[in-house]
Amino acid sequence: MAEFIVLLGPPGAGKGTQASLIAEKLDLKHISSGNIFRENIDNRTELGLRAQAYTEHGQLVPDDITIAMVEARLIQADCFKGAVLDGFPRTVAQAKALDKMLTKNKNRVQCATFINVPEAVLVERLSGRWTCATEEHVYHLTFNPPRQPGICDIDGSSLHQRVDDQKETVERRINEYTQKTAPLIQFYQEESLLYEVDGTKPIGQVTTEIMDTFEKTRLKSGRKKYLQV
Repeated sequence: MAEFIVLLGPPGAGKGTQASLIAEKLDLKHISSGNIFRENIDNRTELGLRAQAYTEHGQLVPDDITIAMVEARLIQADCFKGAVLDGFPRTVAQAKALDKMLTKNKNRVQCATFINVPEAVLVERLSGRWTCATEEHVYHLTFNPPRQPGICDIDGSSLHQRVDDQKETVERRINEYTQKTAPLIQFYQEESLLYEVDGTKPIGQVTTEIMDTFEKTRLKSGRKKYLQV
C-alpha cells in the first residue's frame, strides 16, 4: 500500500517547507497544489486558464478545477509509493474526492496534520516578502532583508512585492482559508486522522512532531516504523 500524508494549514504556516522535508525523509513525492496550479497556468492549459482567474484575486480555486488537476498528477508514476500533499485538500468535497482517487488503487490517507499558526504571525510572515525581478530570489523585510533596500543581493535587480504577498491580499487569503477549511478539520477529526502541531516552533522541531504523528498512524495500522535519516 502506498503512503499518503495530508498537511493542513493556512497560507504562511510552512506547509511547503515541511512537506519537502517530510517527503525527503520518507522517500515520497512532495505534491504541491500551488505547483500544480503554476504548471497548468504557465502551460496555458484549459484548467490553468480557469484557475488563473481566481489566483490573481487571492481566491481559492474552485473544487472541480483543483480536483481535476490533482487527480491527473497523482496517477503519474512518481506517486506510485505515495505522496505528501501540500495545499490539497482544502475543503470537505476535495477530501472526499481524494478518498475516491486513492480507493481506486486500494490506498488511503494515513494522517492529516494541521500546522497551527496564529493569524498575526501569518500576516507578518507573508506581507514582508519581496521578490527580485530577474531570478525571483525571495527576501523578507524582517527575517531576511536585502543589504540594500529594494535591491537583490545576488543579481542587483529591483525587488517587487507580488499581489499575493500584499497585506490586504494576505488577510483575505487567510480569512477565506479559515472559513472554507474549518469543516475539513472537523472531517479529519471524525475520521480519527487529524493531528495538530505548533507551527511557530523552529522548523526542525515542527518536522520532528509531524514525523511523530505519522509514526503513530503507522503503528496503529500495524506497519513497521520508518527509520529517520
